[in-house]
Amino acid sequence: MRLLESGKPDFKLFLQKIRSRRGPVPAAVADRVRGILREIEESGDEALFRYTRLFDEFEITSSNMEVTADEIRDGLAGLPQDDLEVLKTAAGRIERYHRKQLIKSRMGAEDGGIRLGYLVRPLERVGVYAPGGLAVYPSTVLMSSIPAKVAGVKEIILCSPAKKGRISPLIIAAAVLGGVSRILKIGGAQAIAAMAFGTRSVPGVDKIVGPGNSYVTEAKRQVFGLVGIDMIAGPSEIMIIADGFSDPAAAAADLISQAEHDPLACSILITPDRSFAGRVLECVASQLRDYSSGSPARSSIAEYGAAFITADLAEAVEVANSLAPEHLELMVENPDELLEGIRNAGAVFLGRYSPEAVGDYLAGPSHVLPTAGTARFSSPLGVYDFQKRTSVISFSEEALAKFAGKTVRFAELEGLPAHGRSVSIRQKPEKS
Repeated sequence: MRLLESGKPDFKLFLQKIRSRRGPVPAAVADRVRGILREIEESGDEALFRYTRLFDEFEITSSNMEVTADEIRDGLAGLPQDDLEVLKTAAGRIERYHRKQLIKSRMGAEDGGIRLGYLVRPLERVGVYAPGGLAVYPSTVLMSSIPAKVAGVKEIILCSPAKKGRISPLIIAAAVLGGVSRILKIGGAQAIAAMAFGTRSVPGVDKIVGPGNSYVTEAKRQVFGLVGIDMIAGPSEIMIIADGFSDPAAAAADLISQAEHDPLACSILITPDRSFAGRVLECVASQLRDYSSGSPARSSIAEYGAAFITADLAEAVEVANSLAPEHLELMVENPDELLEGIRNAGAVFLGRYSPEAVGDYLAGPSHVLPTAGTARFSSPLGVYDFQKRTSVISFSEEALAKFAGKTVRFAELEGLPAHGRSVSIRQKPEKS
């Protein structure tokens, strides 16, 4: 893990390395995904089942694709009660938080016979993708499905790859707690295609959310426009702004917590205290001894781990804003003072006892966050992602008459006479 001073050439080069680490989608991946999407669109279930048999070693049919009530019951029964209680606690906290995000339809009257407002309606059907490889993430199922449930989405479809036809009991439990309507044993780009286009066995959805591998991510990118998506997620990021009075071992543990996700994950400490930075780097090296040489944590820290030395905390905040990190911890004495200056971040964790991991699991806000600098213009997944707003406009005869002249002239300025005529034709001719 390197030590860099702000403003120096190597510092600027490293910032550029961080910004460009995701890189373009390999042509082979994009082409492969494009072919899968085309086959699913043209052949539906036939292609979906063929790809599922190929990748998941599962003789899938329309009759065994969906997780049954018996499988749900057995999955829940197979979980230790204490583990189920952990999921229930998280689900309760996530739901309580997201209920605060609900917005309602509104209609307001202006003087002169004008009424303006908006209708708020939930999406009809949403697809949630849950990875099902070596690691399973029930937390992401909760964080993706509960905001949709709170928004009032009528049907939530969860798709997860089922190696040899089995879905993890943790995914099943999270789906039940998250209000999922149906759990389907399909994964990969073919699952994204099935949800986007619809097949005989898989209903088409309005929006697809949830993380996945490069093929799943590229499939979401290619179907965007036909359906909505949450975001194109990149590798995880954590940035810690520290004043030098925190526990260096705790800061090191937080940095490694994101590094263990992915070799491309980025872990950055920013502090004006060089001595503290040195102690954190020592703790990182010590804690990494618990990881194998080929682990994602070691690779990530070696390539994208760094401690930045700034002139003061104000400069640290500006560096953070320039990178717009997914997770930003403010490990300082008065974090609320720094919070006022934060413009770009997916989630901010205040103080010395708010580790990023508590946000991953049960703080309440969804941990589906913008990455790769996209926090400059996007937000965490929330209830608002599953609601749509429709403008409502009402003019009385008198109100239209008041604005008719300017409306007609505006249409003339844009060279659209039929627009103007649709207004002027409604005006009563003046009496002679």
